[in-house]
Amino acid sequence: MIGRVGVRCDAGAGRGVGHLVRCVALAEELRGRGVEVSFLGDLAGSAWARAQLLARGLPLVPAPAEPGRLAELAGDLRLDAVVLDSYDLAPGTGARVRQTGAAVLAIVDGDPLGQEADVYLDQNLGAELRPFPLLAERLAGVRYALLRDSVRRLRRVAGPRRDVPRVLCFFGGTDSAGVTPAWAEALGATGLPFRATVVSPRPFAADGPITVIPPTDRLPELMAEADLVLTAAGSTIWELLYLGVPAALTWVTGNQLIGYEALVGGGIAAGLGPAPGAAATEMLARLLADPGLREEYGRRGSGLVDGKGRERVADALLALR
Repeated sequence: MIGRVGVRCDAGAGRGVGHLVRCVALAEELRGRGVEVSFLGDLAGSAWARAQLLARGLPLVPAPAEPGRLAELAGDLRLDAVVLDSYDLAPGTGARVRQTGAAVLAIVDGDPLGQEADVYLDQNLGAELRPFPLLAERLAGVRYALLRDSVRRLRRVAGPRRDVPRVLCFFGGTDSAGVTPAWAEALGATGLPFRATVVSPRPFAADGPITVIPPTDRLPELMAEADLVLTAAGSTIWELLYLGVPAALTWVTGNQLIGYEALVGGGIAAGLGPAPGAAATEMLARLLADPGLREEYGRRGSGLVDGKGRERVADALLALR
């Protein structure tokens, strides 16, 4: 029986917070089933990330990077299972942890990066159709998307079309690539009417109808209220699909390209390319000018994520022992 779970993930200025957000969703589910959950990792540089754990009463234990020492920590904490969700872990970390007797769930985005696990989770769209290099149990596709309580309790209510669309622009809790000001400028370059809320960990001056705010716990509500969301194809896209909110996507890291190509190629989200430019501005202008086009993207995405993915993942994890 699995009663204690450790979650090994990182978040910070250079890493973003996507790994933490999806792990928090799984932790909420496990806690609801009476499982003790501790986070093992480094949240240096992200007060917002640390606040997410504090608000939920989830303890944070500093974790050593070396696989053998992490395995020792798992033994000291008497963990029955460990969730690994980090691109910074040394290959073989999962194997060392398993030697302690703890089960391992590895959350991946395509490539398992040399991690050995009892079960793998890849929540990306179409992951179930892509080959996997290991003969192991895999939970693949948006059927297993991990959503937080703050998202699952919301649904978007479509009201009358606004003459001036509301746009939400954000790139994670840290904007690790520093792209937010450039995309805010691209919105302004359309020359069309809109009102935008731009979430940025670093304040900056923006012209026109743009309000810049720091990272906020109200992000799910802001998403549900938006007519269009401009963001990267990271973990938040599954929340947007659940809410049925139209999205215009870019990517800022290589691992996001998988989701970007699947979503844009499937006509589920509008594609802006890797950086602001003439083509991206033209696409944003089309979306701002045509509410029917925006809503069509929202309609195509709505229903792909049913919000029960974390329950399915928790079932698989707790069945390991």
